[in-house]
Amino acid sequence: MTENTKPPPKRNIVVRFFSNLGPGLITGAADDDPSGVATYSIAGAQLGTSLLWTAFITWPLMGCVQFMCARIGMVTGQGLGTALGKKFPRWLLISASLALLAANTINIGADLSGMADAADMLTGFNSHIYVVLFGVAIAVATIRFRYFQIARILKYLALFLFAYVITAFVVGPDWQTVIHDTFVPTWPKGHNAWQNLVAILGTTISPYLFYWQTSQEVEHDKAMGRRMLRQRRHATDREIIDRKIDVGTGTFFSNLVMYFIILTTALTLHAHGTKDIETSKQAAEALKPVAGSLAYTLYTVGLIGVGFLAIPTLTGSAAYALAETFKWKQGIDQKFAGARPFYTVVIVSTGLAVAMDFLKINPVKALFWTAVINGLLAPFLLIGILYVASDRKLMLGQPSSMLSRVLVAITTLAMLAAAIGMFVL
Repeated sequence: MTENTKPPPKRNIVVRFFSNLGPGLITGAADDDPSGVATYSIAGAQLGTSLLWTAFITWPLMGCVQFMCARIGMVTGQGLGTALGKKFPRWLLISASLALLAANTINIGADLSGMADAADMLTGFNSHIYVVLFGVAIAVATIRFRYFQIARILKYLALFLFAYVITAFVVGPDWQTVIHDTFVPTWPKGHNAWQNLVAILGTTISPYLFYWQTSQEVEHDKAMGRRMLRQRRHATDREIIDRKIDVGTGTFFSNLVMYFIILTTALTLHAHGTKDIETSKQAAEALKPVAGSLAYTLYTVGLIGVGFLAIPTLTGSAAYALAETFKWKQGIDQKFAGARPFYTVVIVSTGLAVAMDFLKINPVKALFWTAVINGLLAPFLLIGILYVASDRKLMLGQPSSMLSRVLVAITTLAMLAAAIGMFVL
């Protein structure tokens, strides 16, 4: 080393930790979209604290799945649709992509309705105005901003999720009962309990997150100057460790918020006999008399914030899936003129979602059943991901570890078992 060559400065461990948070944190936080909020609220309202223990089960399962998707993107330098296309027939990928687009569009429509209801409660303006306003704003931002700009915005929007953690403490739970139901699992009893379990698994371990996580690894590499495929292939040990921390943090954060949403609605709605939630507005308004204005405000503000965080991942994941299937030019780092089909999917999906609001479809019911559908579809997609991640040739000699494959296989079996339980019991 010459006297003019200095080693790179060592960063403080805390600074390094937060600087490495990116695709994993955003994907984890986006999991708590209005669909997730509604699903967890329904579970808490109907079943009380009996499903609190699921948060400690879904965290490691979700973490392993998301990291496996991240590893596919980091090692192959390509999105999930492209990787799956090397192992499965094209007709199957087209079917999966169109199913994802349909599910995501319904989800977006319900999310926009939930956001608009929350804005209506806070301001008094008609919710239809907010549906159009939010839809247009999110679509324009997705098209106009580049990857690092969007990533930075989404990281800050993740802070809205703390609203649900704070709300639980505002309510003031009986911690002895809470701790018991958290660490002593109770077996689901009856069709309704199994249905809620499938919905929780479906909204926590969702197909759109698989596509989004993988594609964001590619976008992250492109933003770092690795524009060519050969530059993006393989991942260093340091990069893999950093992404494990990133994904672990994001999925922990996601499941922590899930836990507190179930807890809040269990201690308020369920405890006071409000078990049939029909709209997001009803869920928030039911909190007000039993938990106070602060809890009500936090719930509604959080709903708007998480919608802005999640909807770009919903429109984006469907656009990535279709672009990779049909080999279109893609990526939120591209300008509109350079990736018209990709951005057209974003526009069409958002437009159809906005139209849903004017058809008077119950948003919470739509959100909940979307979660159930995801819970049924996800296991089959997980089989494909597991197959790809285990292929040494496709993964360029860097396949997922045996432990990771075992845990993802357990996740797949658990989701299948829950789905069977919902129909049989």
